[in-house]
Amino acid sequence: MTDFQHLLDRTGHGQNVHMLKLMNQHVIALAEGSATVTALPEQKFDNAQGRTHGGFVATLIDTVMGFAVATKLPEGTGFGTIDLNVKFVRKIDVNTGLLTATALVEHGGRTMLTATARVVDAAGKLYAHGSGSFMVYPKQLS
Repeated sequence: MTDFQHLLDRTGHGQNVHMLKLMNQHVIALAEGSATVTALPEQKFDNAQGRTHGGFVATLIDTVMGFAVATKLPEGTGFGTIDLNVKFVRKIDVNTGLLTATALVEHGGRTMLTATARVVDAAGKLYAHGSGSFMVYPKQLS
C-alpha cells in the first residue's frame, strides 16, 4: 500500500468523485508531488464548433494538479485552486482519443503550492499545458 492509497481508496481512482465521473476522468497514478489522470473526449463535451470544449481540458488540468498537490499534504488537509492558467496548443475532438494528463508540484510551501501539467495523446503529442496555485486551508477536513 502506497502512502497515497488513501487518496485512491477515497476516490475509487476518481470514480467516487462525482465531477471526475461526470468528466470521464480516471486517476491512473500518484507519487509524491505528481499525478496522472486520463480522460476521454466524447461528443457530449463538444462546443458549438463541434470540438471538445476548452473547459473539459481545463478541468482535466485542474484535477491532475489537485491530485499532485494532495500528495504533498497531510491526509485530510484542505486546499483549493486560487489560479489556473491553461494553454491550448491544438484542437481536441472525439477523434483525438484518450488524453493523459500528468502534473508535478513545482513548489510546496506551508500555505501555498504551485503545480504544472501537460496533456498528451497516446502518441505523446502535446495538446495543452497549464499551471496553477493552490491555497492550503488551515483546518482539517472531517
